[in-house]
Amino acid sequence: MRFDVITLFPELFGPHLSHGVTRRAFESAQVDVRLWQLRDFAEDNYRRVDDRPFGGGPGMVMLAEPLERALNAVKLERQLAALDGGGPVIIHFSPTGQAITQSLVRDLAKGPGGVLLCGRYEGMDQRFLDRHVTLELSLGDFVLSGGELPALALLDAIARLQDGVLNDAQSHQQDSFSDGLLDCPHYSRPEVLTGLGASDTGLPVPAVLMSGHHANIAKWRRERSLEITQKRRPELIDLAREAGALSKSDERFLRELAKTDSKS
Repeated sequence: MRFDVITLFPELFGPHLSHGVTRRAFESAQVDVRLWQLRDFAEDNYRRVDDRPFGGGPGMVMLAEPLERALNAVKLERQLAALDGGGPVIIHFSPTGQAITQSLVRDLAKGPGGVLLCGRYEGMDQRFLDRHVTLELSLGDFVLSGGELPALALLDAIARLQDGVLNDAQSHQQDSFSDGLLDCPHYSRPEVLTGLGASDTGLPVPAVLMSGHHANIAKWRRERSLEITQKRRPELIDLAREAGALSKSDERFLRELAKTDSKS
């Protein structure tokens, strides 16, 4: 798959694409990332890509014409590479977009990639967005200085789902949201964590994880996942229930959990 990124700051992507476990996906071109400097498509001597907004107000707006030229160049390259049968998905990052979810990431990870538009200033000329954007995405209900960070987040989430990228192929299958729920807690060495204070007797790893009993461990992890999800994101429990993803034993545990919470 290939992602073409139109940005004013391509240098922000270099460190991420060359470090960490996901670099395998980028270096092998499993996730082929092409960076396009928007200023290269400005036609004046100052390489200007923004101007004041019509109607007045603070800030600057990214001009439609350089964006059009950049996108046309991207589309032509993708067309020559026979990447997109019906045209590429064109993604714009904005607080007005739909939230990026693991389900959406999984869908994109199976496709040919697309074009990522990284806005800056007050945003892009709306005429350009209305004409081209097929998917608008957001990291959450807050405002960033530009689209580069959500673009990096999306690329990272997609890269880690590619075959051979993670050391353990089952790692992403146990992530939060992989089954609609939040992940359970994880523990490693030492078996007892000490030195936290003068009166500290040590914090042990939960005994079930040291038991070697795989069925009991799986049950403990599932129950902790249900418990954390119910306490922190109860709407995910409802969605999992609607999707038929909760077993009878899951529902029984949740009923017992509700009884315990009501008594406390």
